[in-house]
Amino acid sequence: MKVYVPDTSVLIEGVISKLIETKEITGVVVIHNASISELESQANKRREIGFLGLDELKRLQQLKKENKIDLRFSGTRPTSDQIKYAKSGEIDALIRNLAFEEGATLVTADIVQAESAKAFGLEVKFIEHKRPKTRLKIERFFDKHTMSIHLKENAIPVAKRGLPGQWHLVKLSKVPLRKDKMHEFAKEIVEKATYDSNSFVEISRAGSTVIQYKNYRIVIVRQPVSDGLEITAIRPIKKLSLDDYHLAKEILERIKNKARGILIAGETGSGKSTFAQAIAEYYSRSGKITKTVESPRDLQVDPEITQYSKNFTTSEEMHDILFLSRPDNILFDEIRDTPDFKLFIDLRLAGSNCLGVIHSASAIDAVQRFISRMETGMIPSVLDTILYIDSGNIATILTLKMTVKTPTGMTEADLARPVIEIYEFITNKLVYEIYSYGEQTVVIPVSEEKSSTKKFAEHYLQKEFSQYSRNAKLELESDNRAIVYVPESEIAKIIGTGGKRIEQIEKNMGISITVKSLEENKKTIEYKFLDSKKYLMFSFHHSLGKKQAEFFIEDTFVFSAIVSNDGKIQIHKKSQLGRTIIDALETNKKLEIKV
Repeated sequence: MKVYVPDTSVLIEGVISKLIETKEITGVVVIHNASISELESQANKRREIGFLGLDELKRLQQLKKENKIDLRFSGTRPTSDQIKYAKSGEIDALIRNLAFEEGATLVTADIVQAESAKAFGLEVKFIEHKRPKTRLKIERFFDKHTMSIHLKENAIPVAKRGLPGQWHLVKLSKVPLRKDKMHEFAKEIVEKATYDSNSFVEISRAGSTVIQYKNYRIVIVRQPVSDGLEITAIRPIKKLSLDDYHLAKEILERIKNKARGILIAGETGSGKSTFAQAIAEYYSRSGKITKTVESPRDLQVDPEITQYSKNFTTSEEMHDILFLSRPDNILFDEIRDTPDFKLFIDLRLAGSNCLGVIHSASAIDAVQRFISRMETGMIPSVLDTILYIDSGNIATILTLKMTVKTPTGMTEADLARPVIEIYEFITNKLVYEIYSYGEQTVVIPVSEEKSSTKKFAEHYLQKEFSQYSRNAKLELESDNRAIVYVPESEIAKIIGTGGKRIEQIEKNMGISITVKSLEENKKTIEYKFLDSKKYLMFSFHHSLGKKQAEFFIEDTFVFSAIVSNDGKIQIHKKSQLGRTIIDALETNKKLEIKV
């Protein structure tokens, strides 16, 4: 009887049982215990491929009971190190040795294993990957308007239908999905993805699996990462070209010829990747070598565009590949973590034409995500155009440039510094400025320069001077001049020896500062006086509501009181304070009220 030794790859794909049923394999099937150990290891990590292989072994046992095959197990169990280094060929080597000892035909779907076995003189039955003829069971949940489906055990399945920014949630069933049904879906997805040449498993972890199955991006999450088995499948419902966006001539010209560091920003599901894909295909059709860096590879682009996955390589290797292959344009979809930012920045500083996709709530937020990851002055060398996408359309276009000037709102010439100016592209209106302010890098909206600059300066100055005096009070006279009032005894401490401390604060703040005695901050205010039967009534301007007013008779402090919300202070005539004020008024003494 002919003997066959299958390796782990064909057990995972469920090929052996099918070949037995079609009588392409008859005789004895010998399974190496190393394959079982590897499948158990995968199953213990909650990975579907482990369960697929174990299910295949159960089918082989059933075929043995039906007398369709003779099945036995052989070989010693591998060590933990051999299982750990299975990808390096340790398990494959054990299986080849068994086939050699048994004089058997090795059955494999791994081309490397097949070629290695032939080098040892073994007879090999190589199983080529074939595209699955049947659709995934979850595909029945999709119609032509469905963007994504969201399935979870013990929950009603739902789908998003419509267009980016204009979708609605639809229930797909009246009853929740059972756990066994969800496991059936998950196993089928992984099984078909492993032997479909146009599909691949991007990420396989203990708690999650990310799969690109044809044009579906499928995310499977299981316990303990989630509280139950969950499957999310996303599909692009429409592929657009750059012409479909009907862009204004000046915008199109900017994208085609003048933008070298484009950042496409937007919220989740806004249509960022769809627009980036359209630009990448335009570059490719214009005779430019275009490549993408993705995680996962889910863009639907022309075959001429090479798609690289970050999940199967390091940033260093990706860096070398892109620099050595020298593409004309690089699409980076999406920039998420610090290594992504570093790679994008490095590519741009080396002169590559890069198109990056990034999540952000607004166009300026996309720029701010770079501030903490690089020197501020280098940002315009990395980014020159920000395209903010909302509901599938370009909502905002910003352009950046570096200059040296006095920031808007400051007037002193010696406050000039490097400033990144951010313009609204269509109107060429200056909308933001980025520069160093004290020890911080700030982003100031120029359209609100007076209120925003004052607000920021007041907060920062108050915080600075509170370190030296609890009683410090700030008065911002203009955007570039302030007065700080402190008790007379603390003035010298704030000014410092030879005025060095106050000079340093002025330099850090970019504002001219005058230090005065706190007593000078009190101003005499006008009031109206009314003598009623029971009270002495003082009325002030309504803007003084809740202020503390201090009463002076002949320049001598008498008492203080809080002005009411309607601008009044009343004092009972028969009180000690009331009698003191009446005596002063009757003898024509000077009565002043200060705040």
